[in-house]
Amino acid sequence: MTRRPPAVRILATGGTIAGAAPSPCDTSGYRAGALPVDELLAALPALDDIRLDARQLASLDSKDALPGFWQMLAGELARAQADPDVDGVVLTHGTDTLEETAWFLHLTLALAKPLVVTGAMRPATAASADGPMNLLQAVQVAACPQAARHGVLAVLNGRIHRARHLRKAHTHRVDAFDSPEAGPAGFIQDGYVGWLSPAHRPAPRFAPETPLAPVDILFDYPGISTAMVDAVLRGGARGLVWAGYGNGSISGRIEPLLREAGRQGLAVVLATRTGAGRVGRPGTDGFIQAAGLDPYKARIALMLALAAGIPPSDLQSLFDTLSYE
Repeated sequence: MTRRPPAVRILATGGTIAGAAPSPCDTSGYRAGALPVDELLAALPALDDIRLDARQLASLDSKDALPGFWQMLAGELARAQADPDVDGVVLTHGTDTLEETAWFLHLTLALAKPLVVTGAMRPATAASADGPMNLLQAVQVAACPQAARHGVLAVLNGRIHRARHLRKAHTHRVDAFDSPEAGPAGFIQDGYVGWLSPAHRPAPRFAPETPLAPVDILFDYPGISTAMVDAVLRGGARGLVWAGYGNGSISGRIEPLLREAGRQGLAVVLATRTGAGRVGRPGTDGFIQAAGLDPYKARIALMLALAAGIPPSDLQSLFDTLSYE
C-alpha cells in the first residue's frame, strides 16, 4: 500500500511575509498583510512530497494582534489539529509579536501534530525576500512527525526555535530571531531537519478558551515616576510584571509602592530588563519571581494564571516550572 504524502495546512494572518512595497529595493516602507496566501504559495517551488491546504485567517500587521486574536488563533489551530486530513500546521505571522503568539499557543494547545510559526523580516516584494524560504522550511518541518514532540516551534532563517526561548533580537536582519542561553532546538537545510536538543513537550497548562486577565508591564529606569505604578492601579490591572534592573532589582522609591499594591491584591511579578538570565533575588517576599521568563512571556503566563483562578500561593511554582519547559 502506497503511503500518502503528508498534508500540511497553512493558516495565514498577514505580517511582513505578506507585505508589499512600491519598490523591490524597499525593505522597510511596506504595507504588512497586503498579499493573500495564494500569492505566498506561488513563490514556493513545486512540492511533490507534501500536500498543501492554505487558508487566510487574517491580514494584519502583528503589532495590532491583540489578546483576542491569540484566542481566535488557538481555536482555529485546535480544529486543524483535530482534522484527520491534516498532518501538520504552519501559521504565518508578523514578526513583531510572533514570540508572544507562539508562547500563548504553547501554553494553551495540546499538540498531536507539528505546529510551526513562521514569518519574514523583508516584505514579499523585496529583491531578497526571506519569506519564501522561511515558508518552505516551515512546511518541511511541519511535515516531520518528530516536530510535534517539541511543542510549538518557530522556523526562521534555517533555525528551529521553541516557543519558550524564542526572541526577536534585531530590528531588520533576516537572522533577527534567537533563543538566548538555550540556543535553537534544531535546524533545517535542503529539506533535512536536524535536532540539536532532545524533545520535551509538557502538557499545556491552560485551555485555549481561558480568558486573559489584564496585566501590565513596567520597565525600571533611573528617575522613573511613581505615577507609573498609580496608573497601573487606576487602569484596573489585576497583575503587573516589573522589568527591573539586573537580577530584578527595583528602584528604592518604587519598591514600597509595589509592596502596597500587592497588599491591595495586585499580583506583582519581578522580571529583568536585561534580555536573558534567571531572576531569583532573595529578600523579595510578597513578590513572584519570573524565574527564567522574560517580561513578555511572564505577562502572558500571569494573564492566563490569574484568569484561570490559580491561587496566589501556587504562582511561584508555576513560574519556576514554566521557565524550564
